[in-house]
Amino acid sequence: MGEDSAQTIANRDTPIPIVAVTSPDSSKPRTPVVPDESSHRLSASKLKGKLESLSTRSESPSRGSDRVSDKVFTMLLQQVLPEQDYQDETPTIKDRRSRAYVDRPAFSIPTMSSNFRRFNSRIGVAFVFENRLIRLFTWRQPTQTLSFLAVYTFICLDPALVAVAPLAGCLFFVMVPSFLARHPPPPTYLPTELYPLGGPPIAGARTIRPAPELSKDFFRNMRDLQNTMEDFSRAHDAVLAFLTPLTNFSNEALSSMIYILLLLLSCLLFISAHLLPWRYIFLVGGWAFTLLGHPTIQDLISSPTTQTAISEKEHESRSFLLTLSKSDIELVTSPETREVEIFELQHRALHDEHGEYESYIFSPRPYAPLSPSRIAGDRPKGAAFFEDVQPPRGWRWSDKKWTLDLASREWVEERCVTGVEVEIEGERWVTDLHYEMLEEDSPKGKKGKKSKDKDPEKVVLRRAWESHKPARKGEWRRRRWVRGVERVPITNPYDS
Repeated sequence: MGEDSAQTIANRDTPIPIVAVTSPDSSKPRTPVVPDESSHRLSASKLKGKLESLSTRSESPSRGSDRVSDKVFTMLLQQVLPEQDYQDETPTIKDRRSRAYVDRPAFSIPTMSSNFRRFNSRIGVAFVFENRLIRLFTWRQPTQTLSFLAVYTFICLDPALVAVAPLAGCLFFVMVPSFLARHPPPPTYLPTELYPLGGPPIAGARTIRPAPELSKDFFRNMRDLQNTMEDFSRAHDAVLAFLTPLTNFSNEALSSMIYILLLLLSCLLFISAHLLPWRYIFLVGGWAFTLLGHPTIQDLISSPTTQTAISEKEHESRSFLLTLSKSDIELVTSPETREVEIFELQHRALHDEHGEYESYIFSPRPYAPLSPSRIAGDRPKGAAFFEDVQPPRGWRWSDKKWTLDLASREWVEERCVTGVEVEIEGERWVTDLHYEMLEEDSPKGKKGKKSKDKDPEKVVLRRAWESHKPARKGEWRRRRWVRGVERVPITNPYDS
């Protein structure tokens, strides 16, 4: 019995092909480069200090320059992609379910290079599997494809066999080849001959090891990885080119029509999905998909006549959807409009009963007597002039001037503002009411008489429905102004 033998898995067959997607803009570069607009910078003083510290720590001048350059690149990229710290203090008892213990290393060029080499050494099994699928569905060996279709037919007719498929695959594609590797045929073996498999093993067990660096298998994996990345990029661009115009509402009528059709189809399937013969649907669909890969059918599909017919059918279907959307979908083209408000606040001294109110500020809030900001003693905030009032973010003025709200009683009742006097006519001011409470007969009033004489401006706010209390106008009054705004179209920064 020989020792265990290790081997690498790599695609030693034909290279992974690159899928060709025909599109009108095929002359464009394969992978468009998006400019990086990041504004993260490292200050010159910090960079200089770190460079000096790295240069002093280097062991030798020859190797030190390389190490310093690697660390400088890593340091700069860590500034762009900083590591996330989810918890500052480490608890004594570690909970492995917590996100704080998930390893999230920052971007590093040495780590990226090491991970790529390790990944490329082990990715060969995926390319072998992909190449075998290509051989299967392109009918390289018709007997294998027909055998696959037979197994697929049994699974479609009896879905319970899905549980057997992984176990059978493990037996025939893992266990049997491993056993045959330990019991190889004699040197003078013909494929039609049979040889006994009994007796002790005469070869070592087969193990899987990564492909050594700079080996042929390593470069084969790099070749297939390169082609797979190109396949993904082309497939990604092709899917976006087909789906994006239909689903991104660039044409709102067309996207709305597709949305309605998908919604109706979803409701219909929700009700009648159990009535459909799913076994036969998957059976016919699988056979049709596999037959499309036959060379004869591929030659028929790739012929100029068929390509022209497919293009015409696609154009007709798009035209039908556009016509249907224009006839049935009516969109509102006018921008969304709203009404914004501002309160003009005026103030006068509380002890000056005959004084005039002076303009104070234009505030977004009415600064009512029982508002939290007023109870807390905060002054109202806002703009000093009408010209300084700006529309909300994302909106613009649709009216040229501000309009005085003549229905002052309505907004007072909507906000449940109390302790105010409302002008129904005139300038529509809503003025605070100052209530004076005379408590000379009460014990508290007698005790506090001296202090009241010392402080004649002491006030007590009462509710507006206490009309029997003596009252006079307070120090604040306000009125409401309104103005129309409309939404501002949002521009895509990548379109400019």
